Amino acid sequence: MKKLLPLLPRPTRYLGSEWGTVHKDPAKVRAHLALGFPDLYEIGMSYLGQKILYEIVNTRDEFYAERAYVPCEETAAIMREHGETLATMESDTPLKDVDVLGISLTHELCYTNVLFMLDLGGIPLNAADRDDDCPLVIGGGGACFNAEPVAPFFDAVMLGDGEESIIRVMEVIADCKEKGLGRKAGLEALADLPGIYVPEFFDPADPGDFFVEKSVVADFEPIPFPKDQIVPYGQAIHDRLTMEIARGCTRGCRFCQAGIIYRPVRERTPETLTSTLMDALDRTGYEETSFLSLSTGDYSALDTLFAKSFDYCAAQQISISLPSLRVGSLSEPIMERIATIRRTGATLAPEAGSQRMRDVINKGITEEALLDHALMLYNNGWQNIKLYFMIGLPTETFEDLDAILDLCVKVRDVAGKHIKKLNITAAVSPFVPKPHTPFQWERQISLEEIYERLDHLRARFNGEKRIKLKSHIPRMTFLEGIFSRGDRRLAPVIEKAYRKGALFSSWKDHLDLEPYLDAMKEEGLTPEEYTGPRDIDARLPWDHLSCGVSKKFLLTERNRGYAEKITGDCRYEACRNCGVCSFEGHESLLKKQAAEKEIRPKVVFESRDQTGEVPSFVQAEKPDLGAKGCQYRLWYTKTGTASYLSQLDLQPVLERAMRRAELDLSFSQGFHPMPRLSFGKALPVGVESLKEWLNVMLRTKISAPELVEKLNRQMPIGIKVIGADPLTLSKKQVQPWIEDYTLTFTCAPEQAAAKMEAVREFANSESYIVSHTTKKKVREKDIRPTLAEFQEINERTIKMTFDWSGLYMSPVKMIAAICPETTLLDYELVKTDQRFG
Repeated sequence: MKKLLPLLPRPTRYLGSEWGTVHKDPAKVRAHLALGFPDLYEIGMSYLGQKILYEIVNTRDEFYAERAYVPCEETAAIMREHGETLATMESDTPLKDVDVLGISLTHELCYTNVLFMLDLGGIPLNAADRDDDCPLVIGGGGACFNAEPVAPFFDAVMLGDGEESIIRVMEVIADCKEKGLGRKAGLEALADLPGIYVPEFFDPADPGDFFVEKSVVADFEPIPFPKDQIVPYGQAIHDRLTMEIARGCTRGCRFCQAGIIYRPVRERTPETLTSTLMDALDRTGYEETSFLSLSTGDYSALDTLFAKSFDYCAAQQISISLPSLRVGSLSEPIMERIATIRRTGATLAPEAGSQRMRDVINKGITEEALLDHALMLYNNGWQNIKLYFMIGLPTETFEDLDAILDLCVKVRDVAGKHIKKLNITAAVSPFVPKPHTPFQWERQISLEEIYERLDHLRARFNGEKRIKLKSHIPRMTFLEGIFSRGDRRLAPVIEKAYRKGALFSSWKDHLDLEPYLDAMKEEGLTPEEYTGPRDIDARLPWDHLSCGVSKKFLLTERNRGYAEKITGDCRYEACRNCGVCSFEGHESLLKKQAAEKEIRPKVVFESRDQTGEVPSFVQAEKPDLGAKGCQYRLWYTKTGTASYLSQLDLQPVLERAMRRAELDLSFSQGFHPMPRLSFGKALPVGVESLKEWLNVMLRTKISAPELVEKLNRQMPIGIKVIGADPLTLSKKQVQPWIEDYTLTFTCAPEQAAAKMEAVREFANSESYIVSHTTKKKVREKDIRPTLAEFQEINERTIKMTFDWSGLYMSPVKMIAAICPETTLLDYELVKTDQRFG
């Protein structure tokens, strides 16, 4: 697949040479795994689960894990035109040739993308059509707790925590491979492992007592968190170091699937987290980190963690972000600390406007607490607050909808008149009943009802100052509702919808309901069968896949919701005997694992350290980040896959390399300080260079040899620093304008001869006018004066020297103008030198 890089849009999505990647010889490992993510690179590189599994597998010499992502449709068309199959990022191994393809199922709208990935990888879509030469296709992720809609496409599914499961799976696959056992024997061996579901062995029409329990990691403290995370090329959706501080949440929101399936809560200690954070920041060079958990503010040692880590981050100009926070879960000292590094918008999730509805869903927050939290944000400099709400919740009335605006108005008004740029956003999403939740039996409101309620809200919000309403796409919610509580009859619907062109359905500009609705009609199904209410006494399609929480508990919570009763957090309050834990006489539904390990909440403190007396905010003295100690012009090579990095991609790559090298970068002043880096002319994407440059300002002095040595230890594949020239501290520096290139035509001999002749004619002409398209219009340019020297080396290779002092044009565009219908598949272009003349 990599040979097509010159033709692909956004080729950085497919390079596989980022900092932190692992490269092994696939022929020398016992088992080869491709970790597939059914969406674009920018989305997949933000997914923490893949990063965790990648490092766990690759720490074992006998196993090899690589990555694979779904390409855009334009890239897929190019691949099919040239007969190329989707391959792994690192070794360019076709997916059909690995031992196992693991695909993350993070949400239901990725299902057709799964088939897209299999199709492009040369793997039969249905497990029943695969033979012993095909890889095993294994799913994992939150959506697997109802795997039935996609069950026929997977050989196996991993339920629950993957940190221990993935190694057990790899060992079984390696053992079966070495013994020459076939697919059937391999699946039988996998089915014996905790948390592994083999759909082939389950008959939905005759379920019997078939039961698969999720895999649980009892304690995350001894399990290393990935420190050598891959630093992406391009802009990932969440381009930062993500630190998972805890897993699981027992707040008990009755709509929340994650809060059920990831029980019990297991926290890492602040000492381990701080050590891991500092080490990981040093190894990756990230300028931002995020503390991640289902309920970050409920981490029992959050103040302690901040006290240990904040000064280190502030001194390195590293910002700390927290995901959507529960109201009242953040102390003022933490808020003060975050505000001194960077203030982005704050996000709060009341979920419902009225207190009655918040009690129904067990949100556990009051209006008073929300307004107190908002006021604390305003007092610490925040001006933008986003509030998340759901509509269509059980028992909801139009009075509850009106309460959404009323709450937004109160949040706005509590700020007072002195905050001039205040902005409140109400983000509204329709409710989707999810499996394994107290509301799994509820009816999902229809599309017509969703639009009616949104229209009602828009009318109410219209004219309100400093408050705006945003809504999730109703059609997306409608489709999610069908598949979230679907059964195996939906598998043909997914396949037919894929054949009809349904792809990237979680992207608003790609979502098309028609292929799905047409496919459902062809299969004799209706959406209402899946979005309608469920009988509480009937068997549900996912009953054989256990997250450890009992139906009895879920029904009790459903009844408490209708009675508007609050259930406390079992971390700090009474145990409600949900069925997961196995301590103090509790009998866990996860019987196989409970016999071997104690399953219980693992918290640092018995009560949150923010509920008692919190320390005053005292920040250590920060270094002068704007100091100017020395400035250098760095000369570096950019070869191999690195040649496909654009100038925009290159800046964060080099900045993070400098952070890893522990260089004291000098930063600009202002609200969002930036390192003082400046680059030369952008090298065309796909062109190699033996001599590029950038200027860098440092706060402290360092010798040129030490600077070069430090940087070269931190450079990604294809980039090497070859020299450092000291500069004055002046802002303006002279730039080279003479550049030498070697052009070699690699196409067929007769084509190469024709293209050589075209370049020869250009070199021998007195003027050469080409059309050049700008953003506004087409202009004509005489490019001949730019060619200073011309020398033929052989029948395919030319050396050229360009003088850009009067006019610059991309050499790639120039070659395309001189030799029409020529692409980088036809030639190699290398910049060999640049100088001042």
